[in-house]
Amino acid sequence: MSCRLLYLIAELRPGGSERQLYYLLKSMDRVRHQPEVVVWSFKETDTYVSKIRALLVPIHSFPAGSSRATKLMAFRRMITQIRPQVVHSYSFHTNFAAFWATRGTNTIALGGVRSDFDWAKNDAGPLLARLSGRWPRRQIFNSYTAAQSARLSRSGFAPKECLVVRNALDLECFPKVPLSSNGKVQLVGVGSLFPVKRWDRLILAAHALKQRGFDFSMLVVGGGPLHASLNEQARVLGLADCIEFVGHSENISQILAEATFLVHTSEKEGCPNAVMEAMACARAVVATDVGDIPYLLKDGKTGFVVPRGDDAMLVERMATLISNRDLCKRMGEAGRAKAEREFGLGRLVSDTFAAYQAAGWNPPHQ
Repeated sequence: MSCRLLYLIAELRPGGSERQLYYLLKSMDRVRHQPEVVVWSFKETDTYVSKIRALLVPIHSFPAGSSRATKLMAFRRMITQIRPQVVHSYSFHTNFAAFWATRGTNTIALGGVRSDFDWAKNDAGPLLARLSGRWPRRQIFNSYTAAQSARLSRSGFAPKECLVVRNALDLECFPKVPLSSNGKVQLVGVGSLFPVKRWDRLILAAHALKQRGFDFSMLVVGGGPLHASLNEQARVLGLADCIEFVGHSENISQILAEATFLVHTSEKEGCPNAVMEAMACARAVVATDVGDIPYLLKDGKTGFVVPRGDDAMLVERMATLISNRDLCKRMGEAGRAKAEREFGLGRLVSDTFAAYQAAGWNPPHQ
């Protein structure tokens, strides 16, 4: 016996949510489970379209230009035709759609929060924030910090039950690579070029370090609307020969293998893939204390956790690692050990299905 599981996601562009959905689909038992994916804003060229199709997972979408109301009605029809046991919204913006389309059916609907809860609501706009923040009544968060924020919310527009399934990695794709004992120090930052990632903070830290005479290069990996303005900021500060913006890359593991350590300066986060990937590749990390970063990193052992907004400490922690390659090695090895214990794909599947069961799902017998 097998069951149908339906996943609703905003888009399939390069991003953390999309990658985690791909990992889940790739790792689940396809004899027991029949997953299908519905994409709210579909683009044929988006990165994960071909990847998910290669898994032989059906992808459904809506005609280009469809209004939200039209999509809601069409999604409702999909539910009655596919008759899934579970609908899991993988994007905050699509939570209410998952709830509305399953009303009056036997399908269990679960929402998703993939970042900071308050930030997700602010990003969604006033009406959708209320609807998707409250419904479905059970929502899966990828970070303990975001789940706790929702539990403490006094707005009334928060889920009844907050379940946590943290991100995972395909460790075979992020192998441990010994850190070179010589050569120029290379820093790396990985993430989309959006304001919430606070790349300006990283550029200013790099400028301060150059002013103090430190010799290093830096790669910023990721695409987004701030590409031109961040390039200009680096140029104005005299860092054009130091910082390279390489855009989106499918070779993150290779980039991390060539890096000395990762710097992550976000203002808001859930459970950041970039930090986990660096740890898996045995690289030390300097990161702000947002989202679940304090759970991922043990300050002083696998990297340094810096209070958000403490730019002076950020510079000092980066300077410490630039000056001490042996410390980078020790921290990286400790990070890899933690990744092997906690970041595997098997845990992602088991934790996700445990959340479904907590919502009333009865999994098929083997």
